[in-house]
Amino acid sequence: MIEQSPIYKNDSKIPGGEMMNYSVVKGTSYTLVNAPDMVLHNGTTQTTERRLNPESEYLKSLPNHIRSFDEVVNYLPNQIYIGNHKPEELRKLEEPWYDKGLSDASKDGKFGEIMPQDEFLGLIKIVDVFDLVKLTKEFTEDVKVKLGNHPLLSDDHISRLRLGDEIEEIENFISKHGAEGIYNYGELVGCIKRAHEIDINLSAHVLFENLVSKASAVLSALNLLAKNDINPDDVEYVIECSEEAAGDMNQRGGGNFAKAIAEFANLKNASGTDTRAFCAAPAHAIVLGASLVQAGTFKNVMIVAGGSTAKLGMNGKDHVKKGMPILEDVLAGFAMLISENDGINPILRTDIVGRHTVGTGSSPQGVITSLVTEPLDRNNLKITDIDKYSLEMQNPDITKPAGAGDVPASNYKMIGALGVKRGELKREELNDFIIKHGMEGWAPTQGHIPSGIPYVGLGRDEILEEKINRTMIVGKGSLFLGRMTNLFDGISIVMEKNPGKLKEEKTVSEEEVRLLVAEAMRDFASHLLKD
Repeated sequence: MIEQSPIYKNDSKIPGGEMMNYSVVKGTSYTLVNAPDMVLHNGTTQTTERRLNPESEYLKSLPNHIRSFDEVVNYLPNQIYIGNHKPEELRKLEEPWYDKGLSDASKDGKFGEIMPQDEFLGLIKIVDVFDLVKLTKEFTEDVKVKLGNHPLLSDDHISRLRLGDEIEEIENFISKHGAEGIYNYGELVGCIKRAHEIDINLSAHVLFENLVSKASAVLSALNLLAKNDINPDDVEYVIECSEEAAGDMNQRGGGNFAKAIAEFANLKNASGTDTRAFCAAPAHAIVLGASLVQAGTFKNVMIVAGGSTAKLGMNGKDHVKKGMPILEDVLAGFAMLISENDGINPILRTDIVGRHTVGTGSSPQGVITSLVTEPLDRNNLKITDIDKYSLEMQNPDITKPAGAGDVPASNYKMIGALGVKRGELKREELNDFIIKHGMEGWAPTQGHIPSGIPYVGLGRDEILEEKINRTMIVGKGSLFLGRMTNLFDGISIVMEKNPGKLKEEKTVSEEEVRLLVAEAMRDFASHLLKD
């Protein structure tokens, strides 16, 4: 058994007085996909407007508010997301941030990458196993060269692009057979076919959403393996936690995205399943994955999620009205690997888990109490014992113009106010608490993506660099959106500095016991003879 680290002095009261051998976060990845044409043709705000008011001024002016790929790459919040910059830099940058591009930005990041639209369209074709995706011959030829130079894609991946199809065939699928068009900078370059004549769950629109989510998740999974030098054969289980649903009319959300993603990430030894809880799903997935590893069920569990086309341009009307570019122009994905304790990587404290229970209620104070203070109280910790809180890390550049305010700042004010109420902070210390324990938001508004997850990679690095000891990852969700319940949802878990790996007690074999007994008998006999 290891000696207790100072950070465990008062907060590791495990039954029997022994410390658990917690699972660890072994690696993370974060990816973005620039999708300007999907904003125009697939984002829910735009598709709804086109259906209800096809001649609206908003739709006419929208193309003038689309950012270039370089502008997307040079945007500081995006660079923070893929690991090239730190959230603290946002405090030094005057708001709004979108008109203050970086000069040294790269599409390749420490945690992942920003993929251009044309390459991603090729990736959608690659992950399609039912020949639902059709791309023109000209576009296929061009993108095959670009993806052939991508360091994470194999020859087998590239071969799946095949030769492409004639534009006339694609136009026929769209006009007569319910296919959805695929566009690249205004040009029709392909389509996604429906997979059933009447099943809405297999319509071209739903399949478009699902294939995009799958492809962006595969991109994140491949980056996780490459950026963290992980052997794909070591991954035993995958938990997918997006907001999409794969199925048909007989089981409309049956799944399994996890298995489908594992197939294209070459995780030959993996099985998996999907978990859903709206925005809170990734935090639930972390708790589930950490528990599975800690229990010894699996040694390595991957958590993964792709992006959502529905959320593209979600606040577009407000952005256009204020003369801004459309900032919701990227699909976001992430992946992380949870593994057995290696004595190095940050541990996931499964004994410090907050839960929004059925009886919690929906008041902001009640939600924060259940997710933050209640698990801390159970473990003799104060609010100030958590170095960084990661809740809803939405980018205020996006949310403020839409009237939603600065979401992270509101959450930190609530936590700080509870600290004052509990006597753990002085009222005059509230602003300092927000600065020290909070962060500016940088995540795209992709539903499940902002909810706690964006900081896991950065937090892992800061713990390994001994800049912080603990961070709390908090997922919050709106279950009432599904019209099944009016309840809110949420779950939290603490990621903490690793105090060292538990040493396994040395076991003694039957043969060793026999020899020890024989030796003891000989010693005893020799003493008798001497007497």
